[in-house]
Amino acid sequence: MGDERRLESSGDPGHSEDAPAPWAPAPMPDDAARMGLDRNVPDGAWIHFVASLDGSRLSHKLVAWALLLLFAWGLLHQLGDVLRFG
Repeated sequence: MGDERRLESSGDPGHSEDAPAPWAPAPMPDDAARMGLDRNVPDGAWIHFVASLDGSRLSHKLVAWALLLLFAWGLLHQLGDVLRFG
């Protein structure tokens, strides 16, 4: 009985109470939170989604590029309409 290990309150010897839970959502960026945005409003949901992307994962990079192209296409389309009729 000489091999006694102490368990922390969670039952996991390597568990830290300070670490966020893996299933917890990514925190809202500070400047968006100061503006009153949270993930329950449409603009805040976009910011929350994009802030949760991880640049080290290929699938997240592809999603970021797809979103960039989608928004750029919309901007260029609107700009073309303004220049054509303006």
